[in-house]
Amino acid sequence: MSNIEYQFSEDFAREMDKKDPLAGFRNEFLFPQINGNPAIYFCGNSLGLQPKNTKAYIDKELQNWSELAVDGHFEGEDAWMYIRQKSKPALAEIVGAHTHEVVAMNNLTSNLHFLLVSFFQPKGKRNKIICEAGAFPSDQYALESQVKFHGLNPDEVIVELAPRQGEHTLRTEDIINKIEEVGEELALVMMGGIQYYSGQLFDMKSITEAAHKIDAYCGFDLAHAMGNAPLSLHDWNVDFATWCSYKYLNSGPGNISGIFVHERFADNADLPRFAGWWGHDEGQRFLMEKGFIPMHGADGWQVANSNVLALAAHQASLDLFQKAGIKNLRKKSEILTGYLEFLIEQISGESGVLEIITPRSPSERGCQLSLLIHKGGKAVFDSWYGKGVVGDWRNPNVIRLAPTPMYNSFTDVYQFGRILEQSLAEFA
Repeated sequence: MSNIEYQFSEDFAREMDKKDPLAGFRNEFLFPQINGNPAIYFCGNSLGLQPKNTKAYIDKELQNWSELAVDGHFEGEDAWMYIRQKSKPALAEIVGAHTHEVVAMNNLTSNLHFLLVSFFQPKGKRNKIICEAGAFPSDQYALESQVKFHGLNPDEVIVELAPRQGEHTLRTEDIINKIEEVGEELALVMMGGIQYYSGQLFDMKSITEAAHKIDAYCGFDLAHAMGNAPLSLHDWNVDFATWCSYKYLNSGPGNISGIFVHERFADNADLPRFAGWWGHDEGQRFLMEKGFIPMHGADGWQVANSNVLALAAHQASLDLFQKAGIKNLRKKSEILTGYLEFLIEQISGESGVLEIITPRSPSERGCQLSLLIHKGGKAVFDSWYGKGVVGDWRNPNVIRLAPTPMYNSFTDVYQFGRILEQSLAEFA
């Protein structure tokens, strides 16, 4: 990145697109139209675009259903009984794990609840949970209800970490210091991998190490990190994680989630869990007998049978990820987001209209930049949308922009720069 001298010019942006080895993937996606033109779509952190091949992947399973009916569970190229296995290599590569440590299933908050059953087991004074203040509401609700399920008071048990006065993001040393301070009362650290509002990428390795030093579990909600930031969950010794597939994984609105469970728990049948038929030993599943025997690895946390049509849409995007390569996507992402940051700073200057609150270091963020709006409020966001920019407004006054490396271009970022330049005349 340091070797690139960014320029606010269309020629520069187009030259960067010509040099981009991933530029062709843009043609694999369908873009919405605004005022008759393709949108400048910076909202992959809320919902990724639809791959053009998604329909064909779903149609294939619909055809199998029409031709095979119930026999599709055991016949055909991707027999439904085992269809979850197809997504495992891509998921494992994206999160930095072994294939037996991951499985696609359920939805994010459902998975979080199932994992908390296993990894939040308060005993005596060891009953505290550490999370970031202002975590995504679904995480807050899940933690609150799990604490109440154990007969405890969320106000006494949940320890929320807020940035220092005058700052927008958490310092890693403050997180670790709090873990050490809570000490032997800590049962679990459960945070977002990337904070949805600020866009901060947490140091998951250091946080996990700190939690383990005092014998607490550590898990992450990777909704905004999955397919966006570099992950090495196995090597970091993270205990568990879950994510959604409809943001950067481009698998469709509300589509299937997935989980990671570290292999040290792969055969721990004594670990508490809410069991279901599809998590039972595959070789004995159809004996239909009492006595739950969990499958090896993350598969043992499955409850219901696989959602075949959801997995088909999921696979359409995962195949693109494997072709592009998560490391290649990350490399482009740092440069693309860096260009957006450069344009915002150069154009907005001392106007006082907006402030980037996402960390400046690429190692502390994904592709999202969160902009604090000091003048104009939501009218700024609405004006950008009217000119073709699809971003995300978050109350009270933040616009989130996510130039996604799989399908966004440098020209997209340049065109946004022109729109930003125009809007400053209105709101500065």
